[in-house]
Amino acid sequence: MSTIEKALAKQKLANQQLNHSVQDDVVEKAPSITIENTLSNTNNDVLQLDKAELERRGFLIDNGTRKSIKDEFRQIKRKLIANAFGPASKTLKHSNLVMVSSSKPNEGKTFISINLALSIALEQDKTVLLIDADVLRPSINRELGFGPVPGLVEYLLGKKNDISEILYSTNIDKLKIIPAGEPHHLSNELLASDRMEALAKELAERYPDRIVIFDCPPLIGVSETLVLANLMGQALVVIEESKTQLADIKTATENLNEDLALGLVLNKAIRSHKDMYGYYGYGYGTK
Repeated sequence: MSTIEKALAKQKLANQQLNHSVQDDVVEKAPSITIENTLSNTNNDVLQLDKAELERRGFLIDNGTRKSIKDEFRQIKRKLIANAFGPASKTLKHSNLVMVSSSKPNEGKTFISINLALSIALEQDKTVLLIDADVLRPSINRELGFGPVPGLVEYLLGKKNDISEILYSTNIDKLKIIPAGEPHHLSNELLASDRMEALAKELAERYPDRIVIFDCPPLIGVSETLVLANLMGQALVVIEESKTQLADIKTATENLNEDLALGLVLNKAIRSHKDMYGYYGYGYGTK
């Protein structure tokens, strides 16, 4: 039985306690991440995020509260960081590039992407860059409360020639963002372009000490997501408890690159009484 099959079987048996769980007291919203000096010059615009509002809506803002969600994302990020910079990094291509996706829309992938990025940004010696790669249905700017700005689409179309033109600092320490940009009728096709491949390569090789998180389109129904997955070293597939079907999880993951380090995250999980500390097993490893 493959690793992913074992993880899926564990999910079915555990019922409310799949791989890693993010509890139900969190609204499906999300904050952001950071890469320091992705280029020597970054966009001069600083995105001012309303930290109090983000916290109210369930985002991981470092103010000493919401210990449970911090601990949950801490467990997830530890595995990502270990794979990105530990011994496993020698066997993974672009180990510091992490895609976050789901089988279908509305399962909470953006919430996971942003909170995971915020969690990594709390590290003393790690930086993180959050990229909204769901270019057909972008949501990072909406969730974080800033308006339309040029982003990934403009870069892939050649309207912006330098990454620094689409990379934004924020008022959250160690947090930088590349938003999706303006929707385009060929948005998804751009994800499978040579320019996208070159961008991923540059982010992986020029800045190997940083985690780059891509909030990607769903795996079912968007063939370009699989192309994008081939550029990554790690992937997280978000599963919504009591909604995502086991068959959809298998369909979503069966065509992913076998060399990809793959993890499953259960979103909107209800903590059981016997596990009041709240952290569950997390299926993670190569397929």
